[in-house]
Amino acid sequence: MAAAACGWGQPPTAGNCAIFPADNIWNTPVDTLPVAANSATYVNTIGASSPTHADFGSGLYDGAPIGIPWITVPGTQTKYPVTFDYADESDPGPYAIPLSAPIEGGSASTGDRHAIAIDTDNCILYELYSAYPQASSWQAGSGVIFNLKSNALRPAGWTSADAAGLPMEPGLARYDEVAAGEIRHALRFTVPKTQKAYVWPARHYASSLTGAQYPPMGQRFRLKASFDISGFPADVQVILRALKKYGMILADNGSAWYISGAPDEGWNNDNLSTMRKIPGSAYEAVDESSLMIDANSGQARQAGVSVSVSPTSAMVAAGASQQFTATVQNASDSPVTWSVNGVTGGTASTGTIDANGLYRAPAEAPASGTVQVQATSVAAPSASASAMVTIENAAPVITSVTPARVTEGTVTLTVQGSHFGNGSVIRIGNIALTTSFVSSSQLTGKGTLTGAGTEVPVVVTNPDGTSSDPYCIAVSSGIPERHRNTGAWEVRASLGSCLVH
Repeated sequence: MAAAACGWGQPPTAGNCAIFPADNIWNTPVDTLPVAANSATYVNTIGASSPTHADFGSGLYDGAPIGIPWITVPGTQTKYPVTFDYADESDPGPYAIPLSAPIEGGSASTGDRHAIAIDTDNCILYELYSAYPQASSWQAGSGVIFNLKSNALRPAGWTSADAAGLPMEPGLARYDEVAAGEIRHALRFTVPKTQKAYVWPARHYASSLTGAQYPPMGQRFRLKASFDISGFPADVQVILRALKKYGMILADNGSAWYISGAPDEGWNNDNLSTMRKIPGSAYEAVDESSLMIDANSGQARQAGVSVSVSPTSAMVAAGASQQFTATVQNASDSPVTWSVNGVTGGTASTGTIDANGLYRAPAEAPASGTVQVQATSVAAPSASASAMVTIENAAPVITSVTPARVTEGTVTLTVQGSHFGNGSVIRIGNIALTTSFVSSSQLTGKGTLTGAGTEVPVVVTNPDGTSSDPYCIAVSSGIPERHRNTGAWEVRASLGSCLVH
């Protein structure tokens, strides 16, 4: 049985945006997953003795910053049209990448020339490959737009701004993360030769080589747990811990064991150069197939994280409240998102639930009579638990009937009270009146009353079958009946049974 990955903690961020959901494959640890069957062959093909290289740093190399740059922009950033060389596999845009955005390798580069921007108001990632700014547009080889709130992948077989059809920014080593002490995602890396194949989550290959000794695009590798990192500089140890826990994803053809990152003046190039002491033999390929939930989604199974809800079922009167609690196991951060019938926070018709799990039933039970309350882990959104709520409408209550005395024949009543439903029926004696719903506190009814005696009960029955206590009104046959002691009209109205002379 394959060991399960444990995915807890929060994803990396840019501004107010998470870089994909917490349960995205980029943000999922692979330190407990099994070694891929072809691991040793892949490592030997890439180069067991070839050194690791941090393909990022501070300062300039050949006149350009070292690494793949990216920037953040506001939602008001001007969006520019792009003309693509590979338009059939590119998102048409426009792209919110400023024409002055930094380009990988510098403005005079003849290399990959990636340009990347994140709209931090809308959490949209824009990436271009072979990007050349024009007067009021971009010319590029290919381009992609990712919604960072989504786990959606590229269409199968499509490239992106990267050969594997993957996003680039989520796989970059960032100095701010290292300075904070933790990288919480996989890194991007390259090898000289790849197979004419790709594995999840990659979507595209860039090779004609079919030999099984070559790794496919998307293949995950990690630094072996046994590799001693204690002698490396503290900042490099942060990177190496991430390579053990989250690993790195093969994203493009290039130099062996070249790990991608963003340029930053905070990097210590001398410290980064010590990564050359790590040979290819220190890595192993990972079998992450057990994490896949859907081949067309980057959502990864977060085994080990579980959610429980208490109580697991409840019966709640319409308009009343019920407190639910959620417990998240095996997650360092325990917040949950509450929903009712799949809608975060619920709705007026199904009931609402707040961030603390307090559910308030709707004023009237839904047709099904039940709703589902669900708690979903924020740290691992694939982990959730639910409770079934049965909603009971409160029994209708009659407080007054107008008129208080009726005459046999055609009668018209106005009934005041509470908890009336749309579709309620007024009955006078055994006769159902044609009833109109005015509001939850008022009904009107019309019908023909015969042979009712001197008093008759009025009852309201709601659509769910609940009925009010009888409310009695006096009935006249058309000839005034005098009370033998007082001569007053006989009018008896009560919430109990009608009294008979």
